[in-house]
Amino acid sequence: MNNKFLKVLIVLIFLISFLSVLVFDLGQFMSLEIIKKSQISLQNLINENYYFYYAVFFVIYIIVTTFALPFAAIKTILAGVLFGLVPGVLLTSFASSIGSTFCFLMSRFVLRNYVENKYQKYVERVNLGISKDGVFYLFFLRLSPIFPFFIINLIFGLTKMKTMTFYIVSQIGMLIGTVVFVNAGVQLAKINSINDILSFHIIISFMLIGLVPFIIKKIIEKIKK
Repeated sequence: MNNKFLKVLIVLIFLISFLSVLVFDLGQFMSLEIIKKSQISLQNLINENYYFYYAVFFVIYIIVTTFALPFAAIKTILAGVLFGLVPGVLLTSFASSIGSTFCFLMSRFVLRNYVENKYQKYVERVNLGISKDGVFYLFFLRLSPIFPFFIINLIFGLTKMKTMTFYIVSQIGMLIGTVVFVNAGVQLAKINSINDILSFHIIISFMLIGLVPFIIKKIIEKIKK
């Protein structure tokens, strides 16, 4: 009975979240173009009640991560645009880990049959990886974008890994990527003209987005050896 109630509750939360995105067109607030156009007014609004909007963004980030809603990839950059480097990193690091853990738990207790059927080949691969490398396998996956993160969340929910272990490893493993993307958002907020786009810091920031996965791959290979 409790399990059925939990399933219904999660489905309702998902539907309410998804419908809110459609009805209120919340996707527009997750568009870099819209954010850039209204950056000054948004920044003034946030500065008037900083902690309130910080908390709202934190909750939205968790919901988006938990249910893998649209515009998930851009939310980390937006945190940098709106809140700056250190506050943005703190927000996205904890919110992404909490949201990922909720998704992990949802897979374990509610969506187990669905995930087993849909991602069977990935489940087998993950179990093999855990048997060889233990928690480091999750750490490697978090460092390198081999699979979409929401798939990792779902699949690891079917393993025997403890919830707290999953949370801690995810928090540490996703930190490098979080810093890179938040910093890209911080630099994006500084662009006001074509000349700004060609600045050294902005070029380096966006180059890191492409280079970091390759650098991490080499680090993982060295660690394994």
